[in-house]
Amino acid sequence: MTRPNLLLIVTDHWTASLLGCAGHPAIHTPVLNQMAANGVRFTNAYSEHPVCIPARRTLMTGTTAKKHGDRTFQARLQMPADLPTMAQTFRDAGYQAYGVGKTHTYPQRDRLGFDDIQLDDEGRTHHGVTDDYEIYLGDNGWLGRQFGHGMSNNGYHATAWHLPEEAHATNWATRTMARYIRRRDPTRPALWYLGYRHPHPPLVPPQRFLDHYEDVELDEAVHGGWLNAQDPPLLIQAFRKRYTYSERESRAARRAFYALCTQIDQQIGSLIGTIREEGILDDTVIMFTSDHGEMLGNHGMWAKQSFYEASANVPMILVGTKGCRRTGYGRVDDRLVGLQDVMPTLLDLADIAIPETVEGRSMLSDDRRGHLYGEFGEGELSSRMVHDGRFKLIYYPAGNTRQLFDLDEDPDELVDLAADPAHGERLAALTERLIVELYGSDLAWLTDGALTGLPNRVYRPAPNRGLGLTRGEQWPVPPINPDGLMNFFPEVPDGDNDDDGAR
Repeated sequence: MTRPNLLLIVTDHWTASLLGCAGHPAIHTPVLNQMAANGVRFTNAYSEHPVCIPARRTLMTGTTAKKHGDRTFQARLQMPADLPTMAQTFRDAGYQAYGVGKTHTYPQRDRLGFDDIQLDDEGRTHHGVTDDYEIYLGDNGWLGRQFGHGMSNNGYHATAWHLPEEAHATNWATRTMARYIRRRDPTRPALWYLGYRHPHPPLVPPQRFLDHYEDVELDEAVHGGWLNAQDPPLLIQAFRKRYTYSERESRAARRAFYALCTQIDQQIGSLIGTIREEGILDDTVIMFTSDHGEMLGNHGMWAKQSFYEASANVPMILVGTKGCRRTGYGRVDDRLVGLQDVMPTLLDLADIAIPETVEGRSMLSDDRRGHLYGEFGEGELSSRMVHDGRFKLIYYPAGNTRQLFDLDEDPDELVDLAADPAHGERLAALTERLIVELYGSDLAWLTDGALTGLPNRVYRPAPNRGLGLTRGEQWPVPPINPDGLMNFFPEVPDGDNDDDGAR
């Protein structure tokens, strides 16, 4: 049997619904639609920890935060040495393994078991590394200019890309991966990892992709009735206070976001063209997914870190080798899957033994899970999820708040069923499952085995002094900055700014 090549494409901030093949009314993704037609699309795929670093640890090791140790976005935590990575497992089985783009690991040049990685770390020189994308820009006359557009890496104002399209990070990543594919050792199979940094902000698509959506009627954000509840949990308050945009700004952000998605879709098409021209398309498995989604104004929230569908439900498309009966074609599979399942699925398709450390399971096996657990954060600014395939429980310890959604009847999560007596048994069953999953500091939320949570309070938002870690000119290279880390939920300390306007 010929061992397949495998191409894993991972975007950043892409929600499962943002695909033409998923029925989205506005977004244009013809290449991904064709991929889904040639394989299987998993509709109930979730990021167990919907924020970049924890999600990518899960993706690369097939384990959850309880094992890999990060549910809070620990930017300087190294990958546990006792967890075999996806790349190392493939290499141990004789594969060549190469990566391009965003990995979001520390130290930044950690290859995660790959033979080599061409890195795009979004200009994180505050950790001490000038990445390969920045080196490319310098080599080609754009030294230090990647952030000349003035947009923040964690904000939702938008503008057109300010350099030639060839210099865009999406195009660079595609070309660099194409070069790896062309330079492969033809005597050995390969694992290729392509990490696109977009559609994560900054929202800076090339102008022609903005133009593509100029006359398209865009969908609008949804808003659940539960938003009117008194005393919302602290984390919901923080989510809603973090970003405030006008209707005009929100529309521009959505347009630019979709434009970035369509640009990626087009570039994936170019890469598939390279694989076809190399004569290896029929022997190559392709998977497309994302580390998490993007709220994009839904329920008055932006970015990620929540367990609402726009943030946690991710695209998952798997295309097998030609004639692969296990993947089939034109299939839609509604089983519950997570990022922990990516590694064992690809190993399964390559007929490689799955390490005992892996907690995930092959998406193609008969072993279907009955529920999926998710966790983000610790303490009062945290949330938890239990999903049984139809109903989803979201728990906020601050205020001891539970939300229950029937995703079959209410995919936009407009109606919270937690207080509905008709769903009391379902709520109780999912709550019991949640309690079983709690560990560590979460156990403080229990009293005599029952959920009691933590006191709620009013969130006191502080001004966004760092503009969401906006970056300046990158030449001369900015110095190492130990304070250059993201504060997701800045607050004004108690007593500050009460009557001291002269401060």
